[in-house]
Amino acid sequence: MKVARFYAPGDIRLEESPEPEVSSGEVKIRVRNCSTCGTDVKISRSGHPNMTPPQIMGHEIAGEITEVGDGVDGWSVGDRVQVIAAIPDGTCVECLAGHPAVCENQLSMGYQFPGGFAEYLVVPNEVIRVNGLNRIPDSLGFAEASLAEPLACVLNGQELARVGEGDTVVIIGSGPIGCLHVRLARARGASRVILIDTNAERLAAAADIVKPDVSIASSDIDPVEAVLAATGGRGADVVITAAASGTAQEQGLRMLARRGRLSLFGGLAKDAPNITVDANLVHYRELTIVGVNGSSPEHNRQALELIASGRVPVSDLITHRLPLDQVLEALEIVARGEAIKVTIEP
Repeated sequence: MKVARFYAPGDIRLEESPEPEVSSGEVKIRVRNCSTCGTDVKISRSGHPNMTPPQIMGHEIAGEITEVGDGVDGWSVGDRVQVIAAIPDGTCVECLAGHPAVCENQLSMGYQFPGGFAEYLVVPNEVIRVNGLNRIPDSLGFAEASLAEPLACVLNGQELARVGEGDTVVIIGSGPIGCLHVRLARARGASRVILIDTNAERLAAAADIVKPDVSIASSDIDPVEAVLAATGGRGADVVITAAASGTAQEQGLRMLARRGRLSLFGGLAKDAPNITVDANLVHYRELTIVGVNGSSPEHNRQALELIASGRVPVSDLITHRLPLDQVLEALEIVARGEAIKVTIEP
């Protein structure tokens, strides 16, 4: 079978590899879609401390079961499934406390286990035992189902930031995650959504699809002043930084209304992880700053339901569908910001 295997930064090889064999407690799937994300680009260029190469990449996975190992109940050949990416152990202190997204022993598809940039993969028992395999409704395509994983992360972020009815929500970053945040904020009852990006062209393309109430090109105008103007001087209830930008995080804090919540959704580069926080602003306005780290198996299940129900449409966010042998081109398209969502169809 064909696979895309990471060896080192700048060294991803399209190779022929034997089909994986199923052991007890596992299932094997024919990968139908594995969508790409900015993390894949980061790995391709800089590697990842939690990845031991060589490793098959890809973690936004949907496919069809072709073989079921001994001891696996409830699944059959032909079942259409979505696979979680982040795998909690289910036994650590955080998992037992109900916080599996920050499991201290977390593993991941495409990192410790072979990922979805392949024609076939084995879903390990570690996924099965934490209910990390989700059945795709018949009405939903594989490509759309593969977006359940990034939407699960978005869902976790909005739960932590308490996005709800009547909120004014600002989203900084109009890439695929930013677009999913717009859609989910609407589904959670936000009354007004403002989308910001430094790239006016990318912002316009995204806004044409997800239809925020206000679009702000921060290369042309001070985004803090623009948000305050758009909210009558009050500011936003929630600001979500869906971009790897310390500047965006600092600006986001100054956009908040009293008792507002800032979600640091986009992580910063390891060599520049610090920002300046006006502690008095946080103190006197009773602001909240929250971090976000991935998602849980339950978030994946809920995200798939949100997509299948139509509450969070995603099909129009998939702008490119490419075969596996064009995965390197797909990563470059993502890196250049020329797409909203690129999915690989092995």
